Amino acid sequence: MFETVVVATDGSESVSRAVDCTLDLARRFDATVHALYVVNEGRVQPLPERVQKDVRSALDERGAEALDRIADANRALDDPVELETAVRVGRPGKEIVGYVDDVDADGIAMGTRGRSGEHSFVLGSVAEHVVRTCPMPVLTVRQLE
Repeated sequence: MFETVVVATDGSESVSRAVDCTLDLARRFDATVHALYVVNEGRVQPLPERVQKDVRSALDERGAEALDRIADANRALDDPVELETAVRVGRPGKEIVGYVDDVDADGIAMGTRGRSGEHSFVLGSVAEHVVRTCPMPVLTVRQLE
């Protein structure tokens, strides 16, 4: 049923439970997990040109750390799954849906709130966009704490 599952991360704590659920799902179905981080260019472009490079570097570093945490969580399992990581640049919702299509994923998992989640009531704006536009099943996982 599931051969390829994407887990989207923004590096926030709220995605950790979604990662755990994704790895568990992948183990049960012997699926490959694609961990995806999207560098949100919308946070860089409106900034003064003199700081854009530093902010972009910080976002790239945050993405690498977020993907490393997923790889570490996978390695800590008794039976790790096949894991691929990717970074995209652009609008997160659009890039996530595009990536899911590009890798022909059977489903996607993501947290319900991320770094900008305080601005939305039920789902974060990125999660809401993905749920509304993704043709594959979307598992939204809220952090319990």
